[in-house]
Amino acid sequence: MSGQIIDWTKGAEAIVYQTCNACGARQYFRRSFCGACGSPDVTERRASGVGTVYATSLVCRAATPETRAHVPYNIVLVDTDEGFRMMAHGDNALAIGDKVTARFTQFAGRLVPYFEKAR
Repeated sequence: MSGQIIDWTKGAEAIVYQTCNACGARQYFRRSFCGACGSPDVTERRASGVGTVYATSLVCRAATPETRAHVPYNIVLVDTDEGFRMMAHGDNALAIGDKVTARFTQFAGRLVPYFEKAR
């Protein structure tokens, strides 16, 4: 596995995914191997933050005291242009099939990706 690129989980405004150099599969969660073929030869890349909404779920009940101020909030599954699917926060009005772009915002004290309708 090549050197790690810093992403939103470490405070940078970036979404990072991995590409397998053996089979070409793409995966969002960092692993030391390819989830499709098992090869340890994966490369990290920065995503463009562009994609299409696959599913949405409006959260109307706070899971923790820290999230209470954000209710209601939308959790979306996005099929990215790079070919992987990720879960993130998004505008409450997003619908399946909407073209979206990511920005970053604070949510319950943490930096998170936040998708909004592409302009």
